[in-house]
Amino acid sequence: SRVNPAQIKKAVAALAKHLEKVKAEGKTQLFEEDGDGDYYSVMLSTRRVPQKGSNKLVPVKIPNPLLNPDKTEICLIVKDHQGEGHKEAKKKVADMEACGVAKVLGISKLRNNYKPHEAKRQLCDSYDLFCADARVLPILPKLLGKSFFKKKKQPVPVDLTKKDWAAQIRKAAAATYAHMGAGTCIHVKVGTSGMEVTKVAENAIAAIDDLVQHVPRKWSNVQSIYMKTNESVALPVYNALP
Repeated sequence: SRVNPAQIKKAVAALAKHLEKVKAEGKTQLFEEDGDGDYYSVMLSTRRVPQKGSNKLVPVKIPNPLLNPDKTEICLIVKDHQGEGHKEAKKKVADMEACGVAKVLGISKLRNNYKPHEAKRQLCDSYDLFCADARVLPILPKLLGKSFFKKKKQPVPVDLTKKDWAAQIRKAAAATYAHMGAGTCIHVKVGTSGMEVTKVAENAIAAIDDLVQHVPRKWSNVQSIYMKTNESVALPVYNALP
């Protein structure tokens, strides 16, 4: 990596102090309505605008998962035909070892029971993570609406053609996700306010190394990297030479 780990640790420590100050002053979270809570994020700025934008989520490996596997509630969206695949999926999840799936939702029910905006919003707020059979991912933006994308909770793909669903779901829950938009800024969460500073720093270092591999032209296209929390200023941790 071209980023100095000491610089990352210094930035995380400063942001942790900022979060403590905000909490002590009893300030409300400006971004709470967006479902963000208190998060540490890495923001990577590229030199060039991507040739085509997308809402694609890119899994980024981190050593310390943001979600507590014992407390996380996952909604699994599955492929079905008139409810049939949904019943089979529910039975399979019930027989699986614990992996955090609290609800199995078939495409048919998603299409029929969650038409109103309020129903979509409530569904979005009800679960920590949404996973979806990779085969149905292309039709989900229209069915889910804007709330999921605004709150950056769009479903992450899992390969349900494989036998071990639990392993696929645990792998999805252990990663963090970069939002590859149409602009020059890529955003990825690397820690929560409840995590130790050292673990957030470890995540940030690992996330930057992994994230750069997904950037076209890799390091030669990276202009700058910052760290921030929801309400803080962005602290620079890397700037490319002119």
